[in-house]
Amino acid sequence: MEERRSFSDIDGGRLALQRRYYSPSCREFCVGCPRLSLRSLTAATCTVWLVAYGLFTLCQNSMVLSAAIFITLLGLLGYLHFVKIDQETLLIIGSLGIQMTSSYASGKESTTFIEMGKVKDVVINEAIYMQKVIYYLCILLKDPVEPQGVSQVVPVFQVVLQVLARRIICEE
Repeated sequence: MEERRSFSDIDGGRLALQRRYYSPSCREFCVGCPRLSLRSLTAATCTVWLVAYGLFTLCQNSMVLSAAIFITLLGLLGYLHFVKIDQETLLIIGSLGIQMTSSYASGKESTTFIEMGKVKDVVINEAIYMQKVIYYLCILLKDPVEPQGVSQVVPVFQVVLQVLARRIICEE
């Protein structure tokens, strides 16, 4: 059985949630975010190239323009390969564990598997941003030394945290 719903993130961007039920103990949740905006890509490229052209007019060195093109291309490739997440999948198999997969805009995939024996709890964590409270899903991992302790807090969907971090950086 499959179910699809649309939501909006804290910036008003659209997020798509797809839920699949394979069996009572096996479920998959998939969150997809919008593709790279042509407007933001054009704005960043124009800004870098205008600054480079300004520097070129001051120093009359063509290496400045070549460096601007090179930096823009490297920055875009780095952003697509390491930052921009297109889709995240959470596969929960009751007796085995939780598998989290992130698919980046460049095609790279990153998969993390957490054994069910290491999971202490799944909680909804909250972050306070200005006058807003933002909730996100986290997995608490058991501490191997202290059985009642938590060794690590693993956020489930990185897309939500990226939007939050981008918003904090832009407003500082």
